[in-house]
Amino acid sequence: MSYAWGIVLIIGGTLFGGLCGYLVRQYWLGRRQKHLDEQAAGILSDARKEAETIKKEAILQAKDTLFQMKADFERETKETRKELQNLEKRIVQKEENLDKKSETLDKREAALAKREKLSVQQEKELQDQQKQLETLIESHRRELENLSGISTQEAKEMLISSIENEARHEAALMVKRIETEARETADRKAKDIISLAIQRYAGDYVAEKTVSVVSLPNEEMKGRIIGREGRNIRAIEAITGVDLIIDDTPEAVILSGFNPVRREVARISLERLISDGRIHPARIEEIVEKVNTEIETSIREAGEQAAFDVGVHGIHPELIKFVGKLKYRTSYAQNVLQHSREVSFLCGIMAAELGLNEKQAKRAGLLHDIGKAIDHEMEGTHATIGADLARRYGESGAVVHAIAAHHEDIPAEDVISVLVQAADALSGARPGARKELLETYVKRLEDLERIATSFNGVGKAYAIQAGRELRIIVESTSVNDADIVMLSRDVARRIESELTYPGQIKVTVIREMRSVEFAK
Repeated sequence: MSYAWGIVLIIGGTLFGGLCGYLVRQYWLGRRQKHLDEQAAGILSDARKEAETIKKEAILQAKDTLFQMKADFERETKETRKELQNLEKRIVQKEENLDKKSETLDKREAALAKREKLSVQQEKELQDQQKQLETLIESHRRELENLSGISTQEAKEMLISSIENEARHEAALMVKRIETEARETADRKAKDIISLAIQRYAGDYVAEKTVSVVSLPNEEMKGRIIGREGRNIRAIEAITGVDLIIDDTPEAVILSGFNPVRREVARISLERLISDGRIHPARIEEIVEKVNTEIETSIREAGEQAAFDVGVHGIHPELIKFVGKLKYRTSYAQNVLQHSREVSFLCGIMAAELGLNEKQAKRAGLLHDIGKAIDHEMEGTHATIGADLARRYGESGAVVHAIAAHHEDIPAEDVISVLVQAADALSGARPGARKELLETYVKRLEDLERIATSFNGVGKAYAIQAGRELRIIVESTSVNDADIVMLSRDVARRIESELTYPGQIKVTVIREMRSVEFAK
């Protein structure tokens, strides 16, 4: 029984504990549910407040946007209305102008119609007068024909012929006057350009000269140069290609050779052998080889320096070498390289004054005597040889033609060729350029004029261009056109046989027919 009550108590205690736990749990659940409900109510309240706020802000923003759109619409409408008003005003003004123009046109049409009517009437009157005038002219023409005895056609031909002859005479006078003025203007301009070129170019009056005589320290040196049984002199001549002349000239050896470069190699080699004192075939060969190398370098450097001095670039290296060889070439004691530089400078100055290609003119001037570098090795004039060289190494046609024409072997076809001719003459004829005493120079000019005036029919003779040209004026009554050809040839042959002169002399014979009449 007690056991059963124990069990009952235990069960009852368990049930009571469970009930208490359930009640406690329900209590806490109720409180938690209440707390959650309160939180949910708070969140809903906040959400409603935030929604109201957002709604109010959206409403305000919508109102602002609507107000701004309304303001923009009103402004645009106002501007459009204003533009329409202005357009309407312009249209009204144009309509008024059109009305005015229409009125003016109507008035003009009326005036034109009136004038047209008047002109028709005047034209009719003019036609009537024209008919009367033609009738009158015809009657007068018949009377004139009866009085003069010639027809109208014959009179027209006589009048036309008279007018034509008078026009031809006046045209001939005008052509002659224009030619005279053009010739005077061209001569004056040419003189100004040439004088300016001479003034601007300051060239040396004394040019370098190739020396063909080697001085010896003593007479014994001649024997050492000759060597045992002449082996030294034979070695020098064989290696250099230059003849050594050892004669009675005291303390001097003469070098003879047509090639100036070889002669220069021989001169320098001989001077070094004399200075060194060791003269034998092996030493001679060694020295000559070194000098050859040095001369080649010197030739190239001289050519490059000349091209640099005149400002000409892009010349073929082989042409540069030929330009450098001119350093050892002389013409009447004038160094040809120095002469070429002078011609280049003068051509450039004159081309600049004329507005031509200055670089091309300088190039033609520098290369104009290039043929003299090898004219002793080839047949032909140095102008022809130089033109062939320039053409072979890619020079332009204008430069090639200027080289070929600078001594008038062929006619000059452009201004550059004429400038090269003029500059060549200036460089060769200026005082001191070529070795010639003043007395000899003056005497040669006098002899030229004397020879020319000794022929029959010669009125006047002038030696011009520093004696390079002889201009002869003959009497037209004594010499005819056929005789002047023979006269120029005879004078040239007489000059060749009696005078010694550098270069060539151009003989020009002029025959004029003059008719003089006085207007009183």
